[in-house]
Amino acid sequence: MLHNATCAKIGSPVEGDMVATHPATWILIDRRAGYLERQIHDAIRDRVLAGQLVAGERLPSSRALAAMLGVARSTVVAGYELLRAEGFVTGRAGSAMRVADLPPPPDGARPAPLPRVSPPEPEPERFLPFRPGLPDLDSFPHEIWSRCLSARARHLHIHDLGYRDENGLPALRQAIVDHVTRARAVLADPEQVVIMPSTAAILALLARVLLPATGRTVWLEEPGYRTAHDIFAAAGAAIVPRPCDAEGMTIGHDDPAPSIIYVTPSHQYPTGVAMSLTRRIALLHVAAAHEAVVIEDDYDSEFHYASRPLAALQGIDRADRVAYVGTFSKVLAPGLRIAYAVLPAWLLAQVRPILRREGGSVPIHVQAAMADFLNAGHLRAHVRTMQRVYAERMTALCDALATVTENMLCVEPVAGGLQLPVWFRDQRIDDRRVAHALQDRGIGAMPLSPFHAATLRSGLLFGIGGATDRNIAHLSSVIERNWPFYGISTS
Repeated sequence: MLHNATCAKIGSPVEGDMVATHPATWILIDRRAGYLERQIHDAIRDRVLAGQLVAGERLPSSRALAAMLGVARSTVVAGYELLRAEGFVTGRAGSAMRVADLPPPPDGARPAPLPRVSPPEPEPERFLPFRPGLPDLDSFPHEIWSRCLSARARHLHIHDLGYRDENGLPALRQAIVDHVTRARAVLADPEQVVIMPSTAAILALLARVLLPATGRTVWLEEPGYRTAHDIFAAAGAAIVPRPCDAEGMTIGHDDPAPSIIYVTPSHQYPTGVAMSLTRRIALLHVAAAHEAVVIEDDYDSEFHYASRPLAALQGIDRADRVAYVGTFSKVLAPGLRIAYAVLPAWLLAQVRPILRREGGSVPIHVQAAMADFLNAGHLRAHVRTMQRVYAERMTALCDALATVTENMLCVEPVAGGLQLPVWFRDQRIDDRRVAHALQDRGIGAMPLSPFHAATLRSGLLFGIGGATDRNIAHLSSVIERNWPFYGISTS
């Protein structure tokens, strides 16, 4: 049974007529999934293909079915029109819709859907306060972005509407180079920039291109970004976890030679540690020696609170081995769906044919609007504002957790980023259970143990984007009232 599902239930058939009766067992509406007309279409289509609705059977009227499902009549009409356009039903608006006279489907059945597998760790809802990686969406510059977006939607340049430039809009690629050169000391030409909808999409593309050609061994940080682990594992990589210490990823000289090294050196995810310059140089030596590609994920490098961050790893690479990856999801909003990579020049020849065939999937007017947003200095202004806000929230969250948990957690502020890792002093505590209980009470913290592939550590990861005074007060209240029920004693 789907969540928030509504079932249709139809009364007795009209005498002398065949009516599609009792769809309560098969028309299920999941309102959270959206596209209700498509859900109605799919349910009826599947019954027709399975032979469970036969030629000539009359479907309920759009008005009756809408009342039974609790949806607008126009939604049912739209679903019926899709079915009619595809030839599954006959009729016209205002008259009865009947199942079309179709040849029987081929023998056999569609494979049963795979059983739903529970995620390996509790996944908080998208907008829960303290969800890691979620910026303060209330501070998003709605008015400025709307002006940029609407202007470009109305007045795109003619040459931007064609099929050229599979890497992305030239104006945006130039604006990104200007931004990362100034802010992160990246050394690049606009031709090296690739625009895609997410960091995950970029990682999947690089895994697809690099692993068959260079070998299968991928070094990943431990603990590290679970999505990167899953992407490389799905591509057939042999994962080698490399532990992180106070200087970032350690360099393993006895491990299998890497073909890809994935790192978050600006502030390691999820620990927040910045990779030291000595460790960065050692990593580049390893990459050069083994002709490996270093994927530098600089996902929220804009926010550093204690001091100016070290320059990007890419900027000190002289062997052309670093692929620099950035996104506007953390600094602005995930819903923008704009990420970018600055690739080594030699890698472009392998990436471009794939982009030419499959496209980058970021709408052209959105790319143009982002170019205008960057060129006008709006991103720099937003970062300056949020730098101060996030620094204050990081301090306030650390103080609150240190107070209400009574030393059950090791709480130390990190120098930047949008998340705060805290570790249980008693490593026997089940952090998944605690995180799930917090999520049930409106707190989007995540457990830290799933970020590990080898040696597990128990803790919680809090996002600071939504760490307002009000939300921190709620967090403190939840912990004070419910902490003992998680199997934890604060006495």
